[in-house]
Amino acid sequence: MNRLVKSALLAGAAWSALSTMAMAQDAAPQDGASDLGEVVVTARRRDEALKDVPISVSALTEERLEQTGVADITALQQQTPNATVQVARGSNSTLISFIRGIGQQDPLWGFEPGVGLYVDDVYIARPQGSVLDVYDVSRIEVLRGPQGSLYGRNTVGGAVKYVTSRLSQDPEFTLRGSYGSYNQIDLLASGSVPLADNFRIGGAIASYQRDGYGTNLNTGAEHYNKDVLAGRVSAEWEPQEGVQIRLAYDRTEDDSNPRHGHREVAGVGAGSGIPGSVYDTNAGLGDANSVMNQGLSATVQVDLNDNWTFKSITAWREGDTDTVIDFDNTPAPTLDVPAYYSDDQVTQEFQLLFDYDRIQGVAGVFYLDGHAEGAFDTIAGNLGLVIGTAGYVNTTSYALFADVNLDLTDRLHLGLGMRYTLDEKTGSVFRANYAGATRSPLLGGTARAPTLVRTNYIRTKDFDQFTPKVSLSFDLTDDLTTYASYSRGFKSGGFDMRGDAILTPNTVNGYNPETVDSYEFGLKGALSRFSFASSIFYNEYSDQQVTTQVPAVGGIASFVDNVGSSTFYGAEFEGRLQILDSLSANFAVGYLHSDFEEFLRYNLTTMSYEDISDQVVLQNAPEWTGYLGLTWIGNVAGGELAVTPSVSYRGDYSQFEFPNPILDQQAYTLVDLSIVWTDPSDRWTFALHGKNLTDEEYKVGAYNFAGAAFDNSLIAYYGPPQTVTATVQFKF
Repeated sequence: MNRLVKSALLAGAAWSALSTMAMAQDAAPQDGASDLGEVVVTARRRDEALKDVPISVSALTEERLEQTGVADITALQQQTPNATVQVARGSNSTLISFIRGIGQQDPLWGFEPGVGLYVDDVYIARPQGSVLDVYDVSRIEVLRGPQGSLYGRNTVGGAVKYVTSRLSQDPEFTLRGSYGSYNQIDLLASGSVPLADNFRIGGAIASYQRDGYGTNLNTGAEHYNKDVLAGRVSAEWEPQEGVQIRLAYDRTEDDSNPRHGHREVAGVGAGSGIPGSVYDTNAGLGDANSVMNQGLSATVQVDLNDNWTFKSITAWREGDTDTVIDFDNTPAPTLDVPAYYSDDQVTQEFQLLFDYDRIQGVAGVFYLDGHAEGAFDTIAGNLGLVIGTAGYVNTTSYALFADVNLDLTDRLHLGLGMRYTLDEKTGSVFRANYAGATRSPLLGGTARAPTLVRTNYIRTKDFDQFTPKVSLSFDLTDDLTTYASYSRGFKSGGFDMRGDAILTPNTVNGYNPETVDSYEFGLKGALSRFSFASSIFYNEYSDQQVTTQVPAVGGIASFVDNVGSSTFYGAEFEGRLQILDSLSANFAVGYLHSDFEEFLRYNLTTMSYEDISDQVVLQNAPEWTGYLGLTWIGNVAGGELAVTPSVSYRGDYSQFEFPNPILDQQAYTLVDLSIVWTDPSDRWTFALHGKNLTDEEYKVGAYNFAGAAFDNSLIAYYGPPQTVTATVQFKF
C-alpha cells in the first residue's frame, strides 16, 4: 500500500469517526467512563482534568502503558501524533526528541535539546542516559507546542513529563520477570513500606539484559544488545497536616555495547562491504561503552491556607559517558570517534500556587547551574591524522515565571502566562591536528604536540528571552471545550564544540537563541463513550540553529549557524472510543507541513553566506503519523483478559536537512499485539507482548560522510526487529 493511500485511509478513518461520534453523542449511553475526562495532568504545574487544559497534551496512564507493553520512553512516538522520540544514532541510551518537527538531533555537550524532559518536575538538561525505561511509572505526559512560559528554555518543540508512582499508605511489593526474543531477561522488584502513619519509604530496582539483534562481524561482539541496571528509592513524609516532603534518588548504569550502525553502500577498503543484516557491522574501533546517570531531588509542598500553596523542588544530577562510534564501519580507522562526556547540574525552583473561585495559577522562580564537558577524537586514517577536540560549557540560568487562569464567566476562561529567562554561558573549545591515525593525547593516546591548533578559545555570552503565552477557552457544553492560544518558546544559544576557527573563523562568537511562535486552535470533548482532543496549529521558527558538517581540506568543517527561518502548520486528532462495554479504541492522527523560508549556508570558497532554502527540508518531520489500538477486555478463567492489537504509521522523513535517498526513511507501519491476563485477586499478571510483528526494517538515525577520504561512509541505525516477550508479575 503506497504512502498516499495509507495517508488517505488514516485521515479519512479518523475524521469519519469524529463526525459520526459527534452526531451520535446524544444517543450514546451516559454511564460509560470517559478516559479523557478521568485523566489528571500537571501540564500547567497544577492538577487539572486533561479535557480542561488549553494545551495539546497526550497522557499515557499506567494502565495504558501496561496494556500496550511499553518498554521505554521511545515508544511514545508510536502513540503520540507528530512526535519523534528515538535513541540517538551511535548510542543505546541517548535521547533525541522532535515534536511537530522541532527538536535537536545532536547530543554533543553544549548543545541544547529542543524538547524538554522532566522527571517528577526535575529538568533533565542533557540527553545522555535519557532513554528512560518504563518502570514504577504513574503516567507520561507529552506536551506539544512551545512551553516557554511555564517550562522555559529548550522547550521550543514541547516537553515530556515522566511521572513516577507515589508510595502507598499500605505495604506493597511487586516482582516482575520477563523473557523474550534475543534472550531478553528483564527483572524488576519494587515496593513501599509505611514506617509510621505519616512516613513511607520505597524503591525499585530493574535489570534489563538482551543479546544483540546483530553481531560485530569483525570482533564477534554482540551488536544492538542491552545491559542496563536501574534503581530508584524515595521517602515521603507529612510532618504535619498540609506539609508534604519527598526525597528521591535514582541511578542508571548502561554497559551495553556501542552501536556502530550499518554500512549502506560499499567502500573500497577491506571489510567495507555491506553486511547482510541491517543489525550487523564490521566496525574495528572496539566494543567498550559505559553510561552512568544519577540524581537526587527534594520536593517540599506546604499548604499555607485553603487558597495558597508553596512548593520547592531542589535537584542535583550528574552523568558520565565513555563510548566509541565507528563512523566508517570497517576494521580500518578510516573515520573513528572515541568520545567522553561528563555533566552535572543543580536546579532550584520555587512555586507559589493559588486557587480561588475565579482565578487560579502559579508564579515562581527557577535557577540552574550546569557544567558539561567532554573530549573526542576524529581519527581520519586515510588522511594520516587525528583531530582532537576538548571543551566545556558552564551555564547559569535564572527565570521568573507566572501562569494565571481567569474565569471571565462560568464558561469563558482567559489564560495568561509569561517567563523571563537569563542564561549566562561560558564556553571553551580546543581543537587540534595530531599526526598519526591513533588516539590523541586528549583521549589517552601517545603524548605528542599538535601539528596544527585549529581552535582555541574561551568566551562568555549572555542570552535573555521573554516568552509569553495567551489562551482563551470556552466551554461549549459541560463536555466540550474549545480554545485558541498563542505561545512562544526559545532554545538557548551557545558554542559549537566542533567549531573550526581556521575554516569558519566566526565560530568563536558562538550562535544565538532560536525562537518559535505558535498559534493554535483546539477542540476537546469528554462525552459518555467518546473522548477526544483535536487541534490545528501554525508555527513560525526564527533564527533556527542547524549543525552542518562537510569534508574540507585538512579535516571536517562543522557549522552551527542560525540559518534563517521556517514555517510549520498541521493538525492533530487523538482520543478514545468505548465501542462496546468490552471493546475500546485508542487512536491518534497527526498531519505536519514544514518548509524552510530561509537557509543560509557558509560557503568555504567565497567565504560568505548563501540562501539554499530550495535545497533543504526539515529533518524528522513526517507529513503523516498515525496510531490505532483496539482493546478487548473480558472475563476469562475467572480473571480479566485484555487483548490489544495496534498499528502505528509514520510517513516519509529525512534524517538531515539535506535529503539523501540512501539514508532517508520511507513510510512504514508497525504492528504490535499485547495480551494481558490478571487473576481475580489482582495479584498475578501474565502478559505476552509482540512488537513489530511484520519485522519491518526502518531507520531511526544516520551519518553521512561520503567521499573517498572517508571511504564513502553512509551509515544507518535501525529500530528494533520483531520481538516477542512473556512477562509474569506478582503483587503482595
